[in-house]
Amino acid sequence: MTELAVLPPRSARPAAAPPVRRLLLVGNTRSRKGRRGLAEAQEALRREGYGFDTLPLSPDQDLTARVRGRRYMVDAVAVAGGDGTLNAIAPALLETGLPLLVLPTGSANDLARTLRVPPALPDAVRLARTGELRTIDVGFANGRPFFNVANIGLGALVTENLDSGLKRRLGPLAYPVAALRTLRRARRFTARIRGAGWDVEVQTFQISVGNGRYYGGGTPIEAQAQIDDGQLDLYSLEVSDLLRLLALAPRLRQGRQRLSAQVRVGACTRFEVETRRRWPVSLDGEILTHTPVTFTISPQAVRVFAPAG
Repeated sequence: MTELAVLPPRSARPAAAPPVRRLLLVGNTRSRKGRRGLAEAQEALRREGYGFDTLPLSPDQDLTARVRGRRYMVDAVAVAGGDGTLNAIAPALLETGLPLLVLPTGSANDLARTLRVPPALPDAVRLARTGELRTIDVGFANGRPFFNVANIGLGALVTENLDSGLKRRLGPLAYPVAALRTLRRARRFTARIRGAGWDVEVQTFQISVGNGRYYGGGTPIEAQAQIDDGQLDLYSLEVSDLLRLLALAPRLRQGRQRLSAQVRVGACTRFEVETRRRWPVSLDGEILTHTPVTFTISPQAVRVFAPAG
């Protein structure tokens, strides 16, 4: 299939991080793993001498409003959790402009992988002093932000099958296990894709739109994808049957799906996807909207602490 030209990267130069003295620590306390991760993050911050206020995620409260009320009391927001927790804090970061310190205590930690944040909490905490402030893009699906990837079809069904118990037991391996479970009922669906010169109707197993580099526990969205290149990367798995989909799996795991003639790939700043029936759309591992869906990007929208150099 025809491959779209990729826009040239326009990454912002990382800036030296201003002094950080006090942080707002956000964490998910609704699961045992979340509570443990939050406690470990608190201990790591104390050992490094930081002051912090803890803000647990609460489904019945407006997280953005709660962060807004503290924006002049803290220097940055630290998030202890996985990609779903980071997705929940994205609107607050966009509104307040507070920089983000990622403390990877989730199952997949794909944004942390993209930013090369160390997996050990003490090392991640030290980025607030030793790291650089990198400015990254944020994707949007029907106005809802996402850092890593949006999925329609197979990927969204995997999200629905990925329960918290499976993630707790298997960690990143929970994603391929959930994918194998989902394949038993995988079916192609009809979609119309518009953007970057496309206006096509396709039969596909999955449409993925990536803003970052990784999803699903370390799978590249596209081999050359970057989270600060000002563009979205789309791929559509237009294989004819399940056996060909399985044969494609190694290339997907390496981000090399563009080498297959049965995968439509392209990069753009806006895509529109319509489907014959309403399909769920997962954003960073959470079902947050449905088709029809418009994907857009806000370049250089959030500041994050990342390793120097």
